[in-house]
Amino acid sequence: MEPSGLMRAGVLCVLVVQLYGFSREFGLGTGTPRVRRGAEPQLEQPGCDLRAGGFDLAKALGNNTHKCVFDYLSGSVSLSWIGDRTGVILVLTTFQVPLVIMSFGQSKLYRSEDYGKTFKDITDLINNTFIRTEFGMAIGPENSGKVILTGDASGLYHGGKIFRSDDFAKNFIRTDIPFHPLTQIIYHPQNSDFLLSLSTEGNLWISKNFGAKWKEIHKNVCLAKWGPSTTIFFTTYLNGSCKADLGLLELKRTKDFGKSFKTIGTKIYSFGLGGRFLFASVMTEKGNTRRIHVSLDQGETWNMAQLPSVGQEQFYSILAANDDMVFMHVDEPGDTGHGTIYTSDDQGIIYSKSLERHFYSTTGGETDFTNVTSLRGTFITSILSEDNSIQSVITFDQGGEWSPLRKPENAKCDSTAKNKEKCSLHIHASYSMSQRLNVPMVPLSEPSAVGIVIAHGSVGDAISVMTPDVYISDDGGYTWARMLEGPHHYAILDSGGIIVAVEQTIQPVNVIKFSTDEGQCWYEYVFSKDPISFTGLASEPGAKSMSVNIWGFQESLLSRRWISYTIDFSDLLNRECEEKDYTTWLAHSNNPNNPADGCVLGYKEEFRRLRKSSICQNGRDYIVSMVPSVCPCTLDDFLCDFGYFRPENESHCVEQPELKGHDLEFCLYGRQERLKTNGYRKIPGDKCVGGKHPDREETDLKRKCTSNYLNPSQLAVSSSSTPVILAVIGLMLTTAVAGVVIIKKYVCGGRFLVHRYSVLQQHAEANGFEGADTLDAVTHAGKTGYHDDSDEDLLE
Repeated sequence: MEPSGLMRAGVLCVLVVQLYGFSREFGLGTGTPRVRRGAEPQLEQPGCDLRAGGFDLAKALGNNTHKCVFDYLSGSVSLSWIGDRTGVILVLTTFQVPLVIMSFGQSKLYRSEDYGKTFKDITDLINNTFIRTEFGMAIGPENSGKVILTGDASGLYHGGKIFRSDDFAKNFIRTDIPFHPLTQIIYHPQNSDFLLSLSTEGNLWISKNFGAKWKEIHKNVCLAKWGPSTTIFFTTYLNGSCKADLGLLELKRTKDFGKSFKTIGTKIYSFGLGGRFLFASVMTEKGNTRRIHVSLDQGETWNMAQLPSVGQEQFYSILAANDDMVFMHVDEPGDTGHGTIYTSDDQGIIYSKSLERHFYSTTGGETDFTNVTSLRGTFITSILSEDNSIQSVITFDQGGEWSPLRKPENAKCDSTAKNKEKCSLHIHASYSMSQRLNVPMVPLSEPSAVGIVIAHGSVGDAISVMTPDVYISDDGGYTWARMLEGPHHYAILDSGGIIVAVEQTIQPVNVIKFSTDEGQCWYEYVFSKDPISFTGLASEPGAKSMSVNIWGFQESLLSRRWISYTIDFSDLLNRECEEKDYTTWLAHSNNPNNPADGCVLGYKEEFRRLRKSSICQNGRDYIVSMVPSVCPCTLDDFLCDFGYFRPENESHCVEQPELKGHDLEFCLYGRQERLKTNGYRKIPGDKCVGGKHPDREETDLKRKCTSNYLNPSQLAVSSSSTPVILAVIGLMLTTAVAGVVIIKKYVCGGRFLVHRYSVLQQHAEANGFEGADTLDAVTHAGKTGYHDDSDEDLLE
């Protein structure tokens, strides 16, 4: 499509060259300098005015702002990126009206191949079919170029229909399928021709030729997942439904696409995959408690994880898992809203206490547990204090130690703080969003933007319901600075070379803010004369793009007209970065005179990072450069062993009071063993050598493990086990991958707070809920945020 003034098939794209606004000629305003990264050599800063460096801002941004208007009636818009560095975006607009027997709806499909600068209506390629809003677009992995669109099932009794493309949505093939999909079609992560789908009848279907033909391989299936190679894991029910058989499900495995099956577990409540680990939540012989079991050989053998059992009102949840270790939340008895985080050994069997009173809400299953992907070993989460206030803590060594976030130097304690001398930064995340506070985004970090973390927060002795500000850390969470006043939507571009933000407000907006020095100086650009009701920012996953899409709508009595603005910053930062633009940065560093400075998880990492004062473009070919060096072992390289824990603000492990004086027993490889320990074990993934190594001794008692509920030789359905009704929890399995930033529009208000924020007391009755343990990532139909590894997001 031509870049200007052409109306075609309902979408109008024009080039916006006018600049309106604050400065007399450029539509740009300047901000105040922010705190600089202390480890970087202090170079002369050109000030907070790019024009002083000879940049023609009017030309650079005005000639690279593109507007597209979607004129058709629509209630929501979904967009997906297809492949990496392809520039291809699919936009699906939908409008649906529920009727008495069925619903009426229409959808339009648009395609861009220039990162959203222009769009072409391609609805005719799918025969004007109404596409399912909640899971209609399934994008293939990597750069396969494959797309599957699922048509609406209304009026179709014998089967459904999908539209398939293997050429980045240039063409689609309609395919009638013999079932109606219940959820989004699942690609095999390594081979995009292999597909899985569950039908609305609960049957498992498979395709080996990208959906051209399908075969039903099993009935009565609750949950199915791809495993390694061609392995498929799934649970089945026997007595009518998944809910009726909860706790009596069978876990099965096929390695040959359904030609043969093996039952690898019974009395299953739920299962999940994470890293090398296969997990199962298994009912005990008494039928009223559950235990976690772990397998490293795809279910051939199982070991019982050394974690407390949970009862009917409790749950397990895997917070994070990789090839090295597992973070597991175990709920406390009663309706407390908190539990304990345990971290595993490298076998996923022996667990140690990492953090007590970990906040996990009972009303909707939200946890604030966040993986900081821009710095190794770093996680942020919330704890529930004794007075029911919610406070933020951070770990830099995979759960070895947790501490409060430092108070930003350029921020004051808010009015809710009891002690102005001891306040710290507290981060708003999923729970705040679930309570409809004025928090439009969860914390953001990107692997390609080393050390950068952006989040909403408050400064006090707990999270506050007062309007949050936006804070930034450029060293992975060690130090913070207030970046923007009030709530904003934000995105990272050019591997951290550009940060963009749009203010969250109930008023229409036409201003985008951007920074070229990691949030120290900010500029305001008026991208449109006519403000829009803003719904979200969109940028290509991976944070390497130089373009950002601003989405919103203009609404009338009967319709909503969607509008997008794509701003390309490549002409603003038109110089490619040279070696002189980079500096060496030692991660986890605070005392360069200490030989152990920067040693975390057994080694140091020196990164090549862009100087804040350099105004240039990293580019799509930019690769994070890191030089590791191994450190000698110290106590910091060891977790507390089974039965031990680290008291708050202490480095030494002490024995759990309830186990003091008792032998520590654990099940390992089908035997019961007695463990003698001085309280430490090496952190999984730690690479230290030499130095100090606490002793550890194991004595094999050669007795059968008394609680081996999942021994494959003893698999049988226990008639004494009964299904149970449990608390519903949303899973937070977090992985370190690059992300895309598109967020729903949130309005302050809604439910009362279940827990107290800071000193402002908010009481409400907690609603009960039912459901299953959460052991693997799921995609919810009603998104409350975004997934870091998602190519699809919904703005509505």
